[in-house]
Amino acid sequence: MTTPFPFTAVVGQDDLRLALLLNAVSPSVGGVLVRGEKGTAKSTAVRALTSLLPKVAVVPGCRFSCDPASPDPGCPDGPHEGGGGGTSRPARMVELPVGASEDRLVGALDIERALAEGVKAFEPGLLAAAHRGILYVDEVNLLHDHLVDLLLDAAAMGASYVEREGVSVRHAARFLLVGTMNPEEGELRPQLLDRFGLTVEVAASREPDQRVEVVRRRLAYDDDPAGFAARWADEEAAVRQRVVAARELLPSVRLGDAALRQIAATCAAFEVDGMRADIVMARTATALAAWAGRTDVLAEDVRQAALLALPHRRRRNPFDAPGLDEDKLDQTLEEFAGDDDPDPDGDGGGPGGGGGQPEPDEGPADDGAGAAPPEAGEGEPAPGGAGEQSPVRAAEPFRTKVLSVPGIGEGAAGRRSRARTEQGRTTGARRPEGALTKLHLAATVRAAAPHQRARGRSGRGLVVRRDDLRQATREGREGNLVLFVVDASGSMAARQRMSAVKGAVLSLLLDAYQRRDKVGLVTFRGSAAEVALPPTSSVDAAAARLESLPTGGRTPLAAGLLKAHDVLRVERLRDPARRALVVVVTDGRATGGPEPVALAGRAARLFAAEGIASVVVDCESGPVRLGLAGQLAGELGGTAVTLDELRADSIAGLVKDVQRGAA
Repeated sequence: MTTPFPFTAVVGQDDLRLALLLNAVSPSVGGVLVRGEKGTAKSTAVRALTSLLPKVAVVPGCRFSCDPASPDPGCPDGPHEGGGGGTSRPARMVELPVGASEDRLVGALDIERALAEGVKAFEPGLLAAAHRGILYVDEVNLLHDHLVDLLLDAAAMGASYVEREGVSVRHAARFLLVGTMNPEEGELRPQLLDRFGLTVEVAASREPDQRVEVVRRRLAYDDDPAGFAARWADEEAAVRQRVVAARELLPSVRLGDAALRQIAATCAAFEVDGMRADIVMARTATALAAWAGRTDVLAEDVRQAALLALPHRRRRNPFDAPGLDEDKLDQTLEEFAGDDDPDPDGDGGGPGGGGGQPEPDEGPADDGAGAAPPEAGEGEPAPGGAGEQSPVRAAEPFRTKVLSVPGIGEGAAGRRSRARTEQGRTTGARRPEGALTKLHLAATVRAAAPHQRARGRSGRGLVVRRDDLRQATREGREGNLVLFVVDASGSMAARQRMSAVKGAVLSLLLDAYQRRDKVGLVTFRGSAAEVALPPTSSVDAAAARLESLPTGGRTPLAAGLLKAHDVLRVERLRDPARRALVVVVTDGRATGGPEPVALAGRAARLFAAEGIASVVVDCESGPVRLGLAGQLAGELGGTAVTLDELRADSIAGLVKDVQRGAA
């Protein structure tokens, strides 16, 4: 596929072009997710697809792009007569902004006219515009949860429903979903990730000659866009014609039993969840055969389909890198290769039994042999000195207790703390500010009822005016900024203890991912503190920084707290609605700088004075405990939990709760 921007210096662009073309040939493949670093022409390639799609026949005047051959019987602009004449228009690509409102996506119903006049005055949204076309979401990983839910519903049902207090409108919404994202900015919810049929990874080439060619073509386009497009017009026309021919051939492509067994065996061998992967692979392999001009699906089609359809379905948690072991894939395909007659004796083994080599051995667990003694000294005052120890691996993550910010916020939708949101349970009513989006019917009726005689009501209908309308106020959950302040000093440097600490922070990071939080990481050791990771939506980046965190030196607790306070001050200017939760991971010791204990106390009281929510994870171990972390939590105005109590299924936490109840 050649586009007006042929970015030949982007690794993975060939796969991206192929994935987009396969969806053009067979929209049932289910769309494409494009992952890659910034500046790799992800959006450019997607936008170029529309010029290669065949024209769409539509019913004249229908705002919902009904097919004249088989119009939607429930179309709000209908009914349309089937088999009537239609008009042709180019296929559309509709862009969904990440900050769009719910009404912008699904459409808006005029509640005032619906109540007062009894008519369905409906303004279609982006889902209606994308019907029988492409719905494109740039930075799809930043899409708000309530929009993700609506997309999932529309993708599953092929229709969009708009309901306002018993008045509903339904219209068809079948579209090709294409999303682009930079993994550094955070990952997708697993439910939405699985909705993308295929995924591709793109990255910029490191070859100077290829990069030069990209710059040359980009400058040529800027100088003469029309001339540049004309130069590639013949090749685009040839690709467009090939798409049309492949679409016509697609119904004749035969997917034999041998190919089906390879597909099933591959999905089983790679332990993907559910059956959607099998179906997507079958559709992709069939589209690959049609694109190649064949009527039979070959093993090479199954292999290519696996490389496109499985990598994003193998992730078990957000810290797993997407990818596929190609050696294991080839071994599985070879083992289950054969003719279309299945093995009657079943000697080939089940789809997951022996098909594929075992996962690579990660080596023996780190038991600390040859490492530093259990308690390292604090002799070196600065990072990088002789007291620094090499990073240790994190212990296995676990499910943590829910840590939340007290009160009710108004931040971005998420799953951690209580907040006033557009989604959630109704808690009251107010006069609308701007357009009415969520009607509180009972409050509206109460506001209109006293004025019915004065308004001349004579029938059964309720006379409603604009001033009577009431907006429902709702309470849901918000995402927070979870700022980790991690003690990496010598007192924390014992390998066994630091491994447990990293495992606890990793568990909290996993919880932050599931609750749609932003995360940041501040570390302190030696004589200073540093921002290891500024606030970001990428928990992968935080996990990577945590894994490489070295330890050693003194404990400048005050420096760590002051650095965290500065990070929060800057972040409040950027996102004032997002509330923060500070998680301090330390044993509570303060040994760095003059008057370290007093200075740490003054720094902690800054958080308490500003009402910043905080939790201290007490990492002190051993038979003799000083309780310094608890004292720090008191000065912060927060709470303290031990590593054991942090676990959701902690027996120590249950015993503590029982003791509190008995007291």
